[in-house]
Amino acid sequence: MKLAKRLAAARAMGWAMSCALAATVLAGSGARAQEAEKIVSPEVMKGQVTFRFRAPNAKEVSVVMEGYAEPLEMTKDESGVWSVTTETMAPDYYGYSIGMAGQKLVDPGNSLLVPNLLGAGSAVHVPGPALLPWEENEAPHGEIHRHFYHSNVVGDDRDFYVYTPANYDPRGKRKYPVLYLLHGYSDDASAWVAVGHANVILDNLIAEGKARPMIVVMPLGYGAPEILAKGWNGPRDKTLWEENIEKFGETLLEEVMPRVESEYRVETGRDSRAIAGLSMGGAETLLVGLNHLDKFAYLGAFSSGGVGKDFAKDFPNLDAGGARKPRVFWMSCGSDDGLLAPNEKLHEWLEGKGVQVEWVESPGAHWWPVWRRNLADLLPQLFQPERASDYWTQQVQRQRP
Repeated sequence: MKLAKRLAAARAMGWAMSCALAATVLAGSGARAQEAEKIVSPEVMKGQVTFRFRAPNAKEVSVVMEGYAEPLEMTKDESGVWSVTTETMAPDYYGYSIGMAGQKLVDPGNSLLVPNLLGAGSAVHVPGPALLPWEENEAPHGEIHRHFYHSNVVGDDRDFYVYTPANYDPRGKRKYPVLYLLHGYSDDASAWVAVGHANVILDNLIAEGKARPMIVVMPLGYGAPEILAKGWNGPRDKTLWEENIEKFGETLLEEVMPRVESEYRVETGRDSRAIAGLSMGGAETLLVGLNHLDKFAYLGAFSSGGVGKDFAKDFPNLDAGGARKPRVFWMSCGSDDGLLAPNEKLHEWLEGKGVQVEWVESPGAHWWPVWRRNLADLLPQLFQPERASDYWTQQVQRQRP
């Protein structure tokens, strides 16, 4: 089966299993689900979120939510509805799932979903002021384009997404720098848009003059997609993991980048290219970006997971005399993330090699609220004339309206 079909089947199966289990619980109550009183969930009031879930026969129900290290235990009322209310949450989008009978379920009353190849979830928006980068407002909006292609490297059919900024003209003279933005393990190529709201962040920062107008490419991050069949144990298969990273690099450099550069108005020098990603995508950023500094001048690695301990083996080019250095190299990890220690070790090793790294320890764990802020912090540092070569400065001056 082709990859696109496998991914679609995985999404459908995850949704179907969640709905089927929820329906079973409802049916077991002795009342018809369609006759049950409508449950409002989630409900957001003054920054607090109340979750509700009807399961009269369940013994325990909880909410597993970004922002909380432990599940939130729900309590049941006389009608069989379980509920729990959070503390006041910082404005953001939070992924969550209903935990019951050893399963993680989507919230059946909530249409805001988190796509994921190893288990779809739900999301809740705690709204905040318009000045927050991920809040939609009156800024001019860019567009999202989805592309399908056959990968000769992997031997499957796959997709990638492209963000073009407001006023982008495919027939115009102006060319743009390009950021290759990578998702994490278990995500699909849509993750940075569907969950990360990267397009909204870009719209807002560009409109405010805080980030340069740019094109952003979001490819599928699996060079060995069969790794997903092993679930969360996939990254522990060292041989398969290394193949996954290596072949992803080939798909990016040999298939995605040439197509983007032939179909979009992008500058093609290293000073016009950036690569960034989260978790698995952070590891891919490091292993592809640092080993191809002739192609990428800007790197951003968020909560990277999957880089080996033999740094000299993984990054041999950093010892080469006269090797190019990144113009911006931004690394971050959450203070409560289990990957903090290995990221700190890599940061220290890179500094010892003379590679200047801007290191940021962010509040939070291994979840999207951290990575949205990481992206919002990184974007203003990309493609700025004072950080770039004379060539890029000349391009900026030439292209100004």
